[in-house]
Amino acid sequence: MKFAVIVFPGSNCDLDMYHAIKDELGEEVEYVWHDETDLSGFDGVLLPGGFSYGDYLRCGAISRFSNVMSEVVKAAEAGKPVLGVCNGFQVLTEAGLLPGALLRNKNLKFMCRTVGLKVENNETQFTSDYAKDEVIQIPIAHGEGNYYCDEETLANLKANNQIVFTYASENPNGSIEDIAGIVNERGNVLGMMPHPERAANDIMGGSDGLALFKSIVKHWRESHVNQA
Repeated sequence: MKFAVIVFPGSNCDLDMYHAIKDELGEEVEYVWHDETDLSGFDGVLLPGGFSYGDYLRCGAISRFSNVMSEVVKAAEAGKPVLGVCNGFQVLTEAGLLPGALLRNKNLKFMCRTVGLKVENNETQFTSDYAKDEVIQIPIAHGEGNYYCDEETLANLKANNQIVFTYASENPNGSIEDIAGIVNERGNVLGMMPHPERAANDIMGGSDGLALFKSIVKHWRESHVNQA
């Protein structure tokens, strides 16, 4: 499986994402600059954290208009897995690939620590290697991670089982319903604030995030390689 790690001016977690795929999974991965106009050669797309375009105007708002995002949309529409972490989650909401928005943390402070995440839905291509209701330890590092959506959107998220991760015992940012990660209705686009790529090796303090990437690869192989 071949992954693209999208790099915007200001991305700072692209190296972590690359490391998780190449060194921990042993899969193919390339950095893809924000002005790229073709992602057809990749099987999955990863949008890393950071401060794309300096977070000027609004987090992810400028990145949404970069050349590569039209290709990210095409990849999502083609059913390819698309993962946005932290700033990548913000970009996905700005691009309309996921509903809702990320607001300033309730305490108006940047937070960087490890939190417990509860796996609400383990039937997605991103979470099949987890158990339902499993609590995993994943780092956060954000100032605008307060997920918000209107009542109708929240009802749809619940009805379609799109809420994938919630904060287990502590809601660090004030997100509605403790939401930490959601998928689109089709289930191939995941946005989450915590950083699974920073929890891919025990040397880094924990490896609970690695199962997310293993889930993606397993689903892809079952869908493509095993049917070839």
